[in-house]
Amino acid sequence: MRLEGKVALITGGTSGIGEATAVRFAHEGASVAITGRDADRGERVVQTIIANGGEALFVRSDVRFADECRQAVEQTLERFGRIDVLFNNAGVFHPRTVPECTEEEWDETIDSSLKGAFLMSKFVLPSMIERGSGSIIHTSSGWGILGGNKAAAYCAAKGGLVVMTKAMAIDHGPDGIRVNCVCPGDVLTPMLPDDAAKRGMSWDDYAVGAADRPLGRIGTADDIANAVLFLASDEASFVTGEALVVDGGGVAG
Repeated sequence: MRLEGKVALITGGTSGIGEATAVRFAHEGASVAITGRDADRGERVVQTIIANGGEALFVRSDVRFADECRQAVEQTLERFGRIDVLFNNAGVFHPRTVPECTEEEWDETIDSSLKGAFLMSKFVLPSMIERGSGSIIHTSSGWGILGGNKAAAYCAAKGGLVVMTKAMAIDHGPDGIRVNCVCPGDVLTPMLPDDAAKRGMSWDDYAVGAADRPLGRIGTADDIANAVLFLASDEASFVTGEALVVDGGGVAG
């Protein structure tokens, strides 16, 4: 098992990519702590992991707020004694151009993805530095590299994560800590049909566009979880500062 004996903390772990990654990590031997704002969904994920022989903890936490991030880290350390992997996955999406985007939507988008990754990293890093090892992974996006339509705040947040990844990799490589990000394309999670509805599109029309990439399909949460597992594992021991695009060739095209 690739993560046997390791402890992973995953934000946005109650559905979609976060849930799939939590389940995958547990299957590979990790003890997993997940955070999110929906306690019912969080406990459901925990029970799924426990039912399959794993160890899991849910901490209700909103990554936009420093005190809640600090508490999530403290509760994870109290329960498991260490944090080997931090997966900063929480985020929201509002399909808006700059003129359309409200200040509240901008702040929610930036704070959930970019500020949240900063805060969680800030509170996890001291324990990793003390132990001289660790892996931090952020969820960016293909649109954090190329940009996309009606997604100004989202692109700003995800683009920021790509460059913050590189800065953190430079700062903390000497501490034995690797920092990378994964850049998914369109992935079949609850966020995708919600985006279609907000854009006033039928799901059928939206899905055709989402699959218009060299591999000809929409991604799955498991596709991304597998990539995150690689970055978290010792198989990626010489990989840091990387933005790993997992999008069926969308960026390449």
